[in-house]
Order: sequence, then C-alpha cells, then structure tokens
Amino acid sequence: MSHGKTVLDELSPLHRALRRAVPDIYAGFGELHRAAFTEGALDVRTKELIALAIGVVEGCDGCIASHAQAAARAGATRQQAAEAIGVTFLMHGGPATIHGPRAYAAFCEFAPDDASTDPAV
Repeated sequence: MSHGKTVLDELSPLHRALRRAVPDIYAGFGELHRAAFTEGALDVRTKELIALAIGVVEGCDGCIASHAQAAARAGATRQQAAEAIGVTFLMHGGPATIHGPRAYAAFCEFAPDDASTDPAV
C-alpha cells in the first residue's frame, strides 16, 4: 500500500472514534466542507487542487491524501496536480519541496494514468 492510502487508512478509525465523542463538531465541519466544495464560480476540481496545494503548504499528510484523492475523483489530471503543487514552491519555498513531491505521489495513487508525468521518473 502506498503512502496516501496508508495515511487515509490510519486516520479512518481515529476519525470514527472522535466523531462518536463530538458528533456535533463533525456535523458542523461536514456542513462547512459541503459548502466550500459546492460547485460555483470555481468547479470542484479546481477547489480540490487548491486544497491539495494548501495541504502541501501546511505540511498536512492527511490533508494531502484526502484532497489528492478528491482531486483525482473530480477529474484533475496529473499535470494539473503537478502545476498546482508547483505554485506552492514559489509561495512557500523549501518546505514545499518536501511535501510537494509527497502530494504528487499521493495524487498519482488515486488518479488514473493520464499518460503524463510519472512520479517514479
């Protein structure tokens, strides 16, 4: 199993346990999530790529894994993910060069092979 899927698998039971303890907080967060990712002037794919880039800047492996998966499901290509991650290098500098490649590898786990850049190369 690869890193992105491993992170999601590790977090899942932890979230379930905490959700049982504070269901109202999780419900509120769920509403915020739905509102933020509702189709609007920006499509869901673009919003997920933004969230993926923010995950890189924050150094949040859970954010990277979940938004890499969601961006892939929303139809983002490997090239789009790579370019969104590339912007983080400019805006966040050196730390983004650590989390950026992790984010790209996670995205590629969830995205179909679109015949673009392969992270193993």
